[in-house]
Amino acid sequence: MNHSRVKIFSCGGNDALFREVCKFLGIHQGRMMRSSFADGELYCRIDESVRGCDTFIIQPTCNPVNENLMRLLIAIDALKRASASSVTAVVPYLGYSRQEKKNLGREPITAKLVANLITCAGADRIVTVDMHDPALQGFFDIPVDHLSAIKRLSEFYMKRDLTDHIVVSPDTGGVLRARSFGRRLNLPLAIIDKRRPEANNAVVMNVVGDVKNKHCIVVDDIVDTASTLTSVTQSLLENGAISVSACCTHALLSKPAVERISQSPLKELITTNSIPISQDKIDKCKIEVLSIAPLIGETIKRIFERRSISELF
Repeated sequence: MNHSRVKIFSCGGNDALFREVCKFLGIHQGRMMRSSFADGELYCRIDESVRGCDTFIIQPTCNPVNENLMRLLIAIDALKRASASSVTAVVPYLGYSRQEKKNLGREPITAKLVANLITCAGADRIVTVDMHDPALQGFFDIPVDHLSAIKRLSEFYMKRDLTDHIVVSPDTGGVLRARSFGRRLNLPLAIIDKRRPEANNAVVMNVVGDVKNKHCIVVDDIVDTASTLTSVTQSLLENGAISVSACCTHALLSKPAVERISQSPLKELITTNSIPISQDKIDKCKIEVLSIAPLIGETIKRIFERRSISELF
């Protein structure tokens, strides 16, 4: 890998992950000056030459979502105007991905708008991890490398005694993800039938599968307000489960998630460092954070070397 031809930058959304990826690849951290005007306008400048280089921007669009998204767009534009050979947006968590369809009349499809913004800003490719719906790949008119943290999460559980364990999908939309997770661990699958009367509010209707006298592992892509997770945990225990733990790729933990999880009987929450998580949240929510830096680093290496990425999975 020609390190002089590869430059990696961060827009501040997850500097810790950015540093880990650079260390994994043995590449120096790209220099970018970030600031803002008095009225809140964002500004950035690339502080080194990128002419003719393959460049990568690591920037999850997590909270503050709009600011992180705008910083990503500005940085893409800056790299294109600096004559970078290619610009790849590495977005471990893609914000607005839950607004991928119209559920009611006169609603926007904001996920498509965000895809258009990233493309129009000048990105040549996007790398992301566990989008809310894999079909979102079709929203982009540029190549999409849709990575999965399921392998990393399942490897963590492989080190444990999984006797009398069962994998649980918290809704019908996550069945494929949970099935893939369960197949790796050779565990049976249960499914939660839930309704969502409004955003960030889930109601469990039925548990499909036998969870009695089982240790349940709930597998999801996102934990936001933890409404789904805590209600699913309670329902599983009411149906005879011995214990409930959970794993997800993106632990957003928006208010009041920390309070809900800390007061719930949930045993633990395993997640990745796709977005930064404060130590206070880690302690209160019994969180174990797994790094996806090797996954992203190897993906960047394979993109540069024009090698297959699907072989990673």
